[in-house]
Amino acid sequence: MNKRLRTILQYLFFLGFGIFLAWLSLKNLDKEKTAQIKDALRNARHWLIIPVFIMLFAGHLVRALRWKLLMEPMGYKPATLNAFFAVMIGYLTNQAFPRLGEVLKCTVLARYEKIPADKLIGTIIIERIIDAITLLVVFGVTLLIQPHLYSEMMDALFHTKQEQGESGVSGKLIGLLILAALVITLFAWVIIKKKTFSDVKNLVKMIGQRIVMGISSVRQLKKRGLFLLYTLILWSIYLFGGYIGFLALRDTQHYGIREAFTVLSAGSIGMIASPGGIGAYAYLIQETMKMYGLREVIALAFGWILWLAQTAVIIIGGIISFAAIPHYNKKRIQHEKA
Repeated sequence: MNKRLRTILQYLFFLGFGIFLAWLSLKNLDKEKTAQIKDALRNARHWLIIPVFIMLFAGHLVRALRWKLLMEPMGYKPATLNAFFAVMIGYLTNQAFPRLGEVLKCTVLARYEKIPADKLIGTIIIERIIDAITLLVVFGVTLLIQPHLYSEMMDALFHTKQEQGESGVSGKLIGLLILAALVITLFAWVIIKKKTFSDVKNLVKMIGQRIVMGISSVRQLKKRGLFLLYTLILWSIYLFGGYIGFLALRDTQHYGIREAFTVLSAGSIGMIASPGGIGAYAYLIQETMKMYGLREVIALAFGWILWLAQTAVIIIGGIISFAAIPHYNKKRIQHEKA
């Protein structure tokens, strides 16, 4: 199959999956529930959108500063604003075309900082590996402070009860079905691509090597302490963004850091599951908060509010960055010539 066609089909599949989840979360929205959502939004602390926007923009700035540290061993020190603009442009592009944003992010910075784009691609790979490792740590902390969380989450997502009190589908059964689907997918890949057991073994080995590469890359940095600090600040911003979101609604203001860790874990999966997290992010947050006893209609509103806030920051910041980066560099060149 043509590589471009395969990429398009993958994109359409995950976009369709996100739209399906959006429909799933909104399909039972009647007039009464809509009125409840409007009432909750009417009584929300609207002023909290200001600190949330500031924190989200700060998170993107920290990501740009951390990215700069990965370039230093190669001898490049781009302007912070150029790195920030490139990050925002990349995120905006990813909303419509996943992965293309990472390429464009490198291309934009390469154009204005005269850095070879292929070298920047390597830093993006390292960033992804570090974020994947950090996300695993977040999962670990979430599970550590709430030992029974994931079994409860599986029940909340998959174990339903009929009106007559009959048992629904077991969460364990669904988990086994998902595992079976993954195994079948692996076997299909082996058969279609004519792979051998050695190829599968090499794939697992390659994934392990990339994780080791990410850790090794951090160890080789001149400012690895600062890099780890930026990573901690970045994910703390994500965490406290969810916590501030709790304070916005009366029904969620009693939740704390423990629940914020769960929201961060579920939301991160949602952002990966579909382009820009459309549908998937709000649905997973909704199901997660229902597990904590939050009313379905408020959980629905809360999930979409968090997603819309993050998306709004990306759209506003991305558009401003597209317009600002050529103007900024024009003035920068004029200043250097003066």
